[in-house]
Amino acid sequence: MKKRILIFSLAYYPHHVSGAEAAIKEITDRISPDDIEFQLITLRFETDSPKQEKIGNVTVHRVGGGAGTVAKIGYLFQAAWYAKQLHTKQPFTGLWGMMTYMSIPIVLARLLGVRLPYALTLQDGDPYDKVFNRLSIKPFIPLIDKGFRNATIIQVISEFLGTWPKKRGYQGEVVMIRNGANPNNFEQLPLEQLRAVKESIRKKDGDVYMFIAARLEYQKGIDAIIKALALLPDHIKFLIAGDGSEKDMLTTLAKELGVENRVTFLGSLDRDDVPKYRNPVVSDIFVHPSRSEGLGNSVLSAMAGRLPVIASQVGGLADFIFDEKSSKPATAWAVEPDSPEQIAAAVKDILANPDKVKDRTENARAMVEREYRWEQIAINMQSMVFKRL
Repeated sequence: MKKRILIFSLAYYPHHVSGAEAAIKEITDRISPDDIEFQLITLRFETDSPKQEKIGNVTVHRVGGGAGTVAKIGYLFQAAWYAKQLHTKQPFTGLWGMMTYMSIPIVLARLLGVRLPYALTLQDGDPYDKVFNRLSIKPFIPLIDKGFRNATIIQVISEFLGTWPKKRGYQGEVVMIRNGANPNNFEQLPLEQLRAVKESIRKKDGDVYMFIAARLEYQKGIDAIIKALALLPDHIKFLIAGDGSEKDMLTTLAKELGVENRVTFLGSLDRDDVPKYRNPVVSDIFVHPSRSEGLGNSVLSAMAGRLPVIASQVGGLADFIFDEKSSKPATAWAVEPDSPEQIAAAVKDILANPDKVKDRTENARAMVEREYRWEQIAINMQSMVFKRL
């Protein structure tokens, strides 16, 4: 029998895309609509966004309005009520919550009578204490814990996140299905496109560009990269793709350290455009010294694109960031969070040892090819998660 699954996700395409939203689309696009019909309720961040539209294999419903805290809290209740209306018109067979806080509208919807089996996916990038112990979250903890305890199945994307369900009282099955790399990083992009991007950043012979694609938030550790830049020669520069609350601070930091002319803020890029920058023709090193991370999709994509990677081993990054100290084949240069000196040393090691770079980038690419392909991930989600709903 064809399944109808309703997804709860605070944000979604086309304007609000991070690893979790990309995962929904990559998975649902690879599942036949003859097998599963997907619908999704998200927040209407912009008033000019359509209240309903089809994106890939997902029918998207937007409720509420605004991007502030009040709007996000309102979404939890509006999404539950709208789920009740949709379910009344044409019943669903199951629910799917994307990330911890989406357990709240699921519990509320069930209280309204939408009592269906449901899956909860953990992709949270914040540390455990921040997710569960913030003052603004405390009033919702009973609902969150109820959402964990009563889940039909919980899927996690890293060993780090796999420790959370038991802490919240869940006694059921936890399934590990990791996210994949951006498919465009596996492709051979047209050389003329890459040259155009290279010209747009005014990259000259001899220039070395570090690159990161991430939200400009504290957890990503971008300030440590800027501090490392000040320890490196002038021909080494830094490209930042993304936006967030720390942009002004990072801009000020670059000025204070005298490296503002070596740092380029690209702003938010379309997900299909990021691989053009995350390519060895344009960038030379991918740097991601996170302070906390659920998995690190962008790091996997850099590995798929054969860029040498400097990254921390916090959270889910520990699942695939291996250096010479590891028992597994080295895939990257591991650094501690908040360590500009280690980042600078890793950059120098990469530039001085092309053979080491070749070995590690080949190891990384082979690992991503083997373990982080969306095609297999979609098959696993269908057989191990959605089959239960």
